[in-house]
Amino acid sequence: MKNKREFPVYSEPLYRPPSEAYSLILQITSGCSHNKCSFCRMYKSKKYYVKNFEEIKNEIDIFRENLSFVKRIFLADGDAISIPTELMIKILQYIKIKFPECERVSSYASPKSILEKTDEELDLIRKNGLDLIYLGIESGDTKVLKQIRKDVDYEEMLTVCKRIKKAGFKLSATLIAGITGTEDFTDHAVNSGKLISEAKPDYLGVLTLLIDPGCEIYNLLRQGKFHEADSVTILREIKTLLENINSDENIVFRANHASNYINLGGTLPEDKDLLLKEVNRALVELNFKDDIYRRL
Repeated sequence: MKNKREFPVYSEPLYRPPSEAYSLILQITSGCSHNKCSFCRMYKSKKYYVKNFEEIKNEIDIFRENLSFVKRIFLADGDAISIPTELMIKILQYIKIKFPECERVSSYASPKSILEKTDEELDLIRKNGLDLIYLGIESGDTKVLKQIRKDVDYEEMLTVCKRIKKAGFKLSATLIAGITGTEDFTDHAVNSGKLISEAKPDYLGVLTLLIDPGCEIYNLLRQGKFHEADSVTILREIKTLLENINSDENIVFRANHASNYINLGGTLPEDKDLLLKEVNRALVELNFKDDIYRRL
């Protein structure tokens, strides 16, 4: 009997969305094609490059030798959809051959990579097996998007979302609470709610800003040019966001990442009032605790 080859060695660091915890990760690129976001250090240590098809094909073969059943596959690294469309289609077609049981293939995408693809290219990628796209919207406010170096404005980000949905992909979007620090969050929260209402992602996750050494915001923090928002401000921001999401299509909402102060989960619009009650309850508790501390 032929010996199984050892699993491919990943280029570290390696990241995937929380919902891909049990997925096979197929690393078809290294790093992120954009890699400019001021809040992100994930791929700062890596140079972006695209693997050739023979290398990817070999890794798929090895995974198939070792794994009897694969339900989901996540294409890494940070912006796998950035690769040439012809190469992406070859990869997806080979995945279908080697893993016919696979129910879902997904990938991160940067706004720029989506904008650089034609509608025809996106349609072909979807029809050949990429089902779900994870998009970091982060904010719906043009000023904030410029500050955090997303390199798109509100209208471009909305276009990206609509083109993803038009091509038939499921869209999982993220926003970042606390991205404005102690500055007024109103425009960020209101415009983010407006964008989500128009974009209608299938899934929306709200994360809380975590500042790690190695990113631009960390340097600004050390220089006293950025100040972190406190828990009350974060919750008020999420409340304002929820108040401004008005979609006639269901959006699965989650704010249950490890970075969040409270766990929130539901489906908009039906659970909107319930989610707002949860936020208000948390705000009352935090304000009560603050009042006690001030009296001590």
